Amino acid sequence: MLTQESIQAMAEAWYRKLDVHAPMVEVLPMLADQELEMVFPEATVYGWAGFEGWFQRVIRIFFDEVHTVKKAEATIHGDTATVAVVVQWEASVWNAPEASSKRINADAYQTWEMKAGPDGSPIITKYIVDDLKYHEGSATL
Repeated sequence: MLTQESIQAMAEAWYRKLDVHAPMVEVLPMLADQELEMVFPEATVYGWAGFEGWFQRVIRIFFDEVHTVKKAEATIHGDTATVAVVVQWEASVWNAPEASSKRINADAYQTWEMKAGPDGSPIITKYIVDDLKYHEGSATL
């Protein structure tokens, strides 16, 4: 059964895994496979294979990441939910041949659709990055 508490805990666990570039065996169970759609500013991907391709690319671009969940507000409809997420994202990026890396600091506004997974815990079926608002002094993508 989906609850505000289980969704909040899942969101925090999701971002912890992204921060440490966790192995796919830890990340994929948090996502639906067949119906998964993920809309990022640079790409839209589908299913576990699409997510894995995207993830393997971005973990080679961004490092020293820190995600801080500011909001994960769920509207629950039985065994599904729509979640308004705001996460502060900090990351370093180095673009060759620049002499040093740059720090990105932004709030990402997202909409997630979730359902209860096989064990009843929440999993993401749709993940949309609606907007990215950079903090003052931040590098940009």
